[in-house]
Amino acid sequence: MRSMKVNLDKKSLSSYEIRIGKGIADRMALLIAKNHKAGLYVLITDDCVGKIYGQKLLISLKDVGLNVDSIEFPAGETSKNINTVLDIVEKLLKRGADRETLLIALGGGVVGDMVGFIASVFMRSIPYIQIPTTLVAQVDSSIGGKTAIDLPYGKNLLGTFYQPSAVFADLSFLDTLPEKEFNNGLAEIIKYGVIEDEKMFHALEDNMEAVKQKDASLLLKLVENCCRIKKSIVEIDEKEQGLRRILNFGHTIGHALEALSQYKVTHGEGVALGMIAAARISEKMGYLESGETMRIEGLINSAGLPVNIPKPFSPESIISQLRMDKKKKGDIIHFVLLKKIGMPFVNGGIEASLIREVIEEMKK
Repeated sequence: MRSMKVNLDKKSLSSYEIRIGKGIADRMALLIAKNHKAGLYVLITDDCVGKIYGQKLLISLKDVGLNVDSIEFPAGETSKNINTVLDIVEKLLKRGADRETLLIALGGGVVGDMVGFIASVFMRSIPYIQIPTTLVAQVDSSIGGKTAIDLPYGKNLLGTFYQPSAVFADLSFLDTLPEKEFNNGLAEIIKYGVIEDEKMFHALEDNMEAVKQKDASLLLKLVENCCRIKKSIVEIDEKEQGLRRILNFGHTIGHALEALSQYKVTHGEGVALGMIAAARISEKMGYLESGETMRIEGLINSAGLPVNIPKPFSPESIISQLRMDKKKKGDIIHFVLLKKIGMPFVNGGIEASLIREVIEEMKK
């Protein structure tokens, strides 16, 4: 089992360990019992992950002597709303949860975002642990303390920065991950290669077939490397005031497409399309060479992710949705653009006409 620590502002209370390995469930339970004392532990998961792993983890936690209960909610992004939050909070209160309770998020990004958000506001905050079961969550969303729920106006508009007490990434969970969900995670891994690690980008170009076959040693290296990149960025900029914004590469248009499709476009698919759009905008503005744009698009295509924006989405509807983006300042929509692979920067604002042009190209 590999381990790395997220060190935040030299404050030991908000720093935490990320542990990565395969088949680490038993050690996970022991480490929770040893390092994270609580009067009550509540495992929160969705009804899809719960069927496969919920009972197994519950038994592991009980076997080490913990007082543990569980709550499930319907799987999917459409559950990531205030009504689900209130339903879970009501169940927590009925189970006797108080300020001595610790929440355990078992699932993908939706579960992690929801549980983190609830932990940050329940009785003015209680601790929580992330146990990510999807590739997206293991390499990205479980780390860094971003919590959120969606509103009818857009994605992640109500949320907090609230760090977990620990993260346990067990690669065994990926064995049962459907191909589409696995590909969603590949979008985030590609993102890390594009913004920070050209060597990893090369490795993905050379080994995508092995990655898609879930080669264990290769996956471990990729997950560990992405976690290391994200932790180092979060340590410098915990609350996204500067450097951390580069992690949003591909997410501006990506989130707009997710929201417009009512989440039929998945997070990874949205990010993949957003990365291509950002690369093309970078090229048209004279920052990025066309060959680099082609490499990014080629790698995304080889990962089994979409490269064309679905026809029903008009440029105007996408641009209108972009204006709901929580990261905008006034009327300016910030984009993360590229000078080359491994060299991103945050642009002060893109003309709507250029965004429209790129969207039209990507619909063909």
